[in-house]
Amino acid sequence: MSNQLAQFLPIILLFAIFYFLIIRPQQKAQKEHKAMIESLKKGDKIITNGGLIAEVVKPEEDFIKIKINDETVVKLERNSVTRKID
Repeated sequence: MSNQLAQFLPIILLFAIFYFLIIRPQQKAQKEHKAMIESLKKGDKIITNGGLIAEVVKPEEDFIKIKINDETVVKLERNSVTRKID
């Protein structure tokens, strides 16, 4: 019985290390990103996945209207926001 447990112990240990070093931090980052996207409001400065720096004009349910310059307002999918500039 203890011999079988000793055989599986390295695999269990490897899985635990993998979970705490890779899976858990990635889940935490995804939660933080989702919270940031949901908290966007008018006037916030953002960076898109394409590298554009824009200002939020109107947050909608699935999209965000952003102003790229004084004349250009476009719709952007919420998931395309990389980060918010403080």
